[in-house]
Amino acid sequence: MIKHWSETVDLNGRPFFIRHWGDENLPKLLMLHGFPEYGGAWAQLAPLLAHKFHCIAPDQRGYGQSWAPSEVAEYAASKLVNDMATLIGNAPVYVLGHDWGAAVAYGLAMFRPDLVSKLIIMNGVHPVPFQRALTAGGAQAEASQYIHYLRREGSEDRLAKDGFAKLLTLFSANMDHAWSDADTMAEYVREWDRPGRMRGMVNWYRASPLVVPKSGEVINDLPDLPPEKLQVRCPHLLIWGTDDTALLPIATEGLEGFAADLTRVDIAGADHWLHHQQPEAVARAILDWL
Repeated sequence: MIKHWSETVDLNGRPFFIRHWGDENLPKLLMLHGFPEYGGAWAQLAPLLAHKFHCIAPDQRGYGQSWAPSEVAEYAASKLVNDMATLIGNAPVYVLGHDWGAAVAYGLAMFRPDLVSKLIIMNGVHPVPFQRALTAGGAQAEASQYIHYLRREGSEDRLAKDGFAKLLTLFSANMDHAWSDADTMAEYVREWDRPGRMRGMVNWYRASPLVVPKSGEVINDLPDLPPEKLQVRCPHLLIWGTDDTALLPIATEGLEGFAADLTRVDIAGADHWLHHQQPEAVARAILDWL
């Protein structure tokens, strides 16, 4: 029987809800969810890793049962990274990130390398290859047009209307959602419906400096980001669901220039929600790499 429990902890004076799987004496694996999920999104994958790791899955800022300030400025990348750096403490851990969780995971690896022993990313993107893919104005820019919708004021209210109908549609758009049965989606809706959470979740998009061109637009005048400051110096595994329609392979082109010790593993037949669709294959990729 795998040990599983949850708790609320204080991080920099704010409450954060944390789920745990596995023996606390095992190596720690920090699991960072994306939009529009929460720490419970790891319920299929974590038990498959808990014989090797103490899996730690927080509801990140703005999500679930964790602190959810209403101000956009409270979702600056530096603050999101600092939350997780505080949770980690002083000893380095393994870090796994998906979607927006990948942005925080990359931030930890780049700016707090002392806290990350190995980095695992699942269908998430390093900021430089992703920004390059967006500003080129091609397929990735078209696939990311929904970001404009999310950034508009009041989008949280439109997403929540009629029992979160718009968010449910966005969540499953062009993706295989056979994994999300009625009970699972009821759990998601419960988390989304907590006061202030929809605004907190959307504020991640509003606070991001990411530049998304309008449909058909190409942007050529963005300043170059300094590659020497954005390096992942630890071993890095990128697991990719090949049927993802939100993040395309072009969004990872050139990643080797920022991660010298990079291993890529594709999961055929899976899309953006690969940890729900094929958790066994994802777990196997992680354990084989390690």
